[in-house]
Amino acid sequence: MKVILSRIDLANLIGMIQSVVSSKPAIPILANVLIEAHGNALTIRATDLTVSIEAQMEANVVEEGGITLPARRFFQLVRELTTPEIELTASVDEIAYVQAGTSQFRLNGINSSEFPSFPDMSQGNHFTISSDTFKEMLSKSVFAAAKEDSRHVLNGVLMSIENGHAIFIGTDGKRLAKISTPIEINPEHNSHYLIPLKAVEEIIKSIDGEEVIKVSLMEDKIGIESGSTLMITKLLSGEYPDVERVIPKESAQKLTLHREELMTLLKQVALFTTDKSHSVQFTLSPGELTLTANASDIGDGKVSMPVDYSGETFEIAFNPFFFHDVLRHCRDETVSFAITTPHNPGLITDSTTAHFVIMPMRIAAAV
Repeated sequence: MKVILSRIDLANLIGMIQSVVSSKPAIPILANVLIEAHGNALTIRATDLTVSIEAQMEANVVEEGGITLPARRFFQLVRELTTPEIELTASVDEIAYVQAGTSQFRLNGINSSEFPSFPDMSQGNHFTISSDTFKEMLSKSVFAAAKEDSRHVLNGVLMSIENGHAIFIGTDGKRLAKISTPIEINPEHNSHYLIPLKAVEEIIKSIDGEEVIKVSLMEDKIGIESGSTLMITKLLSGEYPDVERVIPKESAQKLTLHREELMTLLKQVALFTTDKSHSVQFTLSPGELTLTANASDIGDGKVSMPVDYSGETFEIAFNPFFFHDVLRHCRDETVSFAITTPHNPGLITDSTTAHFVIMPMRIAAAV
């Protein structure tokens, strides 16, 4: 293999996909990326056997061929070079030679035939969606998903295809995010797809711009095709909890809150919570919302903001970081905040289809 290509484009390409590569893989070949040169393009693939990604770039292919190289070392080298173009050559003894101006480097590789085969999505059903919309759907749901929960089904985002809509849900049992968007797909393809957390994060990083992306669906995996990049991920198995029963359908109080002002106050009063008890008390009184926190070894804080409320005094406690996270993922100047009792979850909505649910904490923990 011999190819001449743009150093910057190569660095961007490897940088995008090398995060899929495990730092301590069980199989040595998984620490490498597969590099193949055919026609007028260079193709690079990476996988951890759960998430696989393939990306292409234009190149001057002098001799076709392929090799696998250590992902992080190769990326670091390309990133540190300064020439606009580099020449990459692979020999029959699995050694890659990198020529950058007068500089020469040699990297030991592994035969490309040992690299895992790329998953086949040709038999999958599919729908198209704008990259901006897909990214928003995932971003507004994944933040509420669990990170390392023993209930492994919570360590990802549930994408449900239901009657012309794609519904995205993330929850860790203490908070929940749900958002949907219309899509064009045959109703007979209604189903549920549980996307692993790492895959969601990689998808969000890899898609950009305003192009239309193709989402391919199979029983055990999904594929995301955006421009010259294709990502395929295996799905989590298991029964996702019924979250509809958690989302409040009625509320005793419904308030309109200024989003940025509340975010600022939450950050201030959260300084007076502890790792043991991340709890802030919300007190509603006529015309005012007061937030208070108290930690014996730190001190206490009290902040307030005007609200359109004329009922009796109402107290409820929430984790301020969870609440702030929700507000950060809303886009409007104001949000709607619905509450029922101090023991029932609060519901936050904006002008989009998003529903954010936060479970309350014990009042006693906030004072």
